Amino acid sequence: MAGLSFDPQAGVSNKDANAAFKKGLNKVYGWYTGGFLAFVIVLGIAEQMGLSRAAIGMVFLLATVALYAGIGIMSRTSDAAEYYVAGRRVPAVYNGMATGADWMSAASFIGMAGTLYLTGYGGLAFIMGWTGGYCLVALFLAPYLRKFGQFTIPDFLGARYEGNLPRFIGILAAILCSFTYVVAQIYGVGLITTRLSGLAFEIGIFVGLGGILVCSFLGGMRAVTWTQVAQYIILIIAYMIPVVWLAVKQTGVPIPQAVYGYQLEKVTAREQQLIDDPKEKEVIAIFKQQADDLGAKLKDVPAALAADKAAAEQKVTDLKAATAPVAELQAAEKALAALPKDEAAARKAWTAARAAAEGRAKPLAGMPRHAAQYAGDPNGDEKAQKTFNESRRNFLALVFCLMVGTAALPHILMRYYTTPSVKDARASVTWSLFFIFLLYFTAPALAVLVKYEIFTTLVGTPFTQLPEWISAWNRVDPALLSVVDVNKDGIFQLGEMRIGGDIIVLATPAIAGLPYVVSGMVAAGGLAAALSTADGLLLTIANALSHDLYYKMLDPNAPTARRVMISKILLLVVALAAASVAAQKPADILFLVSAAFSFAAAAFFPALTLGIFWKRANKWGASLGMIAGLGITFYYMVTTQPWLRGVFGVTSPIELWWGILPISAGLFGVPLGFAVIIIVSLLTKAPSAETQELVEHVRYPNLNTSRA
Repeated sequence: MAGLSFDPQAGVSNKDANAAFKKGLNKVYGWYTGGFLAFVIVLGIAEQMGLSRAAIGMVFLLATVALYAGIGIMSRTSDAAEYYVAGRRVPAVYNGMATGADWMSAASFIGMAGTLYLTGYGGLAFIMGWTGGYCLVALFLAPYLRKFGQFTIPDFLGARYEGNLPRFIGILAAILCSFTYVVAQIYGVGLITTRLSGLAFEIGIFVGLGGILVCSFLGGMRAVTWTQVAQYIILIIAYMIPVVWLAVKQTGVPIPQAVYGYQLEKVTAREQQLIDDPKEKEVIAIFKQQADDLGAKLKDVPAALAADKAAAEQKVTDLKAATAPVAELQAAEKALAALPKDEAAARKAWTAARAAAEGRAKPLAGMPRHAAQYAGDPNGDEKAQKTFNESRRNFLALVFCLMVGTAALPHILMRYYTTPSVKDARASVTWSLFFIFLLYFTAPALAVLVKYEIFTTLVGTPFTQLPEWISAWNRVDPALLSVVDVNKDGIFQLGEMRIGGDIIVLATPAIAGLPYVVSGMVAAGGLAAALSTADGLLLTIANALSHDLYYKMLDPNAPTARRVMISKILLLVVALAAASVAAQKPADILFLVSAAFSFAAAAFFPALTLGIFWKRANKWGASLGMIAGLGITFYYMVTTQPWLRGVFGVTSPIELWWGILPISAGLFGVPLGFAVIIIVSLLTKAPSAETQELVEHVRYPNLNTSRA
């Protein structure tokens, strides 16, 4: 890693220094990529010679975390410019790769293909929104923010809008969206660490946390950047190998993106067969009956609970009297102990169980047809037309929120402060899109190939012959994967499996029949994705507090060493807080991530774009606009999202505005933010002439070449 500490000022021109620095990076990461592939091959040979799966998982976990820790140690620094913006000397291609890793969160790596598997066409909203967001970054934000030259987004807001009020609101917004996002990443870290090591989920979270902290804690943005490049190489190799293997297995063609359409046709035909299958209909009828029974219980909870307890107690008594087998008696006693303790617990449990049963009392285990664009029917009855319109509206709303949120995420925008020049900032956005494209172009194919495998190979298999990966994942978390012979025929039907989208990618190697070493590699790739994003997010929060709050607002004379040390302490505190929240499994990864995008879109996008392109935007407009946009977004989520309603004790009926789901709450915050900034700015005093001139110079480089 010596090439990573090259000093561009050591007696050579800046251009020559940058060229030599990049050449050194090429050499380092070339050896690193070859070394990683050799490491996987050696482990594969060891597996064939008898190395246990547990040992393989532990080796992957320890080796990758140790690698990231080593990079962090070698990149440690106390220099402010290195700690906050990696010395502004990261080449465009490597900044693009680091941004790709920063972006490839647990949601992208773990959740993307899983969402496409469960929702089909509807999941494409995530790919369209996230990739579209980078176009906005390239066109509207990255080059101009680099010209302003600050360290963070709140730093830009404070400088552009002439005061600490916009800066402080920016700090709070950055913490809110980054903390929401980082909880999702740490949840993913816990999930993968548990799969690799066999540790309990809660312990796995804190083990993985060590890998996050050792990079960002020691070297800040410098360490995080070089670690993220290494993490991108691991995650893209890990993602591509299983899906290429599946494509070869199913079609003989090693290009999954090319065979995606052909396999989708087969999946569509198989879907119709499963819909018409009498056994699948039998399972659906059983779930429908369960839902009806639970609905009847909910009409009189006290009586139903008393009857259940009486029946369970009577069964235990009868078994004891008949000296039944011990296992049978223990099962009855366990069933009695598992009954709800009181009426409130019973109502909550039965309501959730009824919703789950209703969801599975549908064809294809409740999944829509993969190629169906929207729910409902535009040519059907009034209800079908309403469903179709709301489905289409939500698809477009989600694309909008993800696109605008991507363009405003603080931890992504911070990456473009690390390039040597404005030209490099723009080039690095192009490289970012390329490296992200590699995964996003593959995710839809992976979802279809896995669905084909499950629909054609797994369905119809006797329960006694189900593959080992099903029981393995059931042990990790039954909520993510469970299989029950509902109709007692001994044959697996699709409706008898409940599978969470978060395990589709991680289980793909096992589904494809690959050696376990590939499963370990994919889990290591998922870990790299979660760790890389968590590093960037934690650094964003810590820097917002140490640089923007402490240094810029509380103690402007603080020495560099103290500022960096405070950032490191805050990093540790925030990481532990996020880990403790993630250990509670507050909501699924996808909702947490999407909430972060809505928060970022509503809070930052109007203030950033108007701050760059409209010199009349002022301090009061930006401050009130951020508050209004973020406030309406948060309010809508709290009143419509089930988990948040429970947290805040909201009991009023859910009222969706125009049928928009809470995942797209930013749809209301963004236009309100723009409107408030424009109206308030026009009604209050204009910014100073110096600030307006600065905005003009940033937009038109020929007027201010010295700043570039």
